[in-house]
Amino acid sequence: MSAAFDLYTKLKHSSSDEERAEVIAQAFDALEARFPQLNDLATQGHVREGELRLQKEIKEVEARLQKDIKELEARLQKDIKGVELQIKEVDARLQERISQLEVSLHQALAAQTRWLIGGLAILGVVLKLADVLIGP
Repeated sequence: MSAAFDLYTKLKHSSSDEERAEVIAQAFDALEARFPQLNDLATQGHVREGELRLQKEIKEVEARLQKDIKELEARLQKDIKGVELQIKEVDARLQERISQLEVSLHQALAAQTRWLIGGLAILGVVLKLADVLIGP
């Protein structure tokens, strides 16, 4: 016999309201014993409420991530500018050092040229002197 028909029969044969109330209470106890998870079932309202709460949390996380990304981008841009400045400073120092080396190289070349010209002049004088001394 089904539970509903059994309940109907017991209610029909009950003579007082007190007996009927007891039969109904026993039926609810039996229902809860048979389906203990009934109290844990989510209704459409519960599901919708959970969905809305999750959507709100997702938006909050997205907003926080966007803020974090912007802060990170700003920090990276600052770091990039700092590195670019350091590169410019190193480049300026290298250019100055190259200029100094070029000046030193030109000075060394000029000194060598003077020595070479002086040496050739002395050689010329020595040859002339030898020519005069030795004669034809």
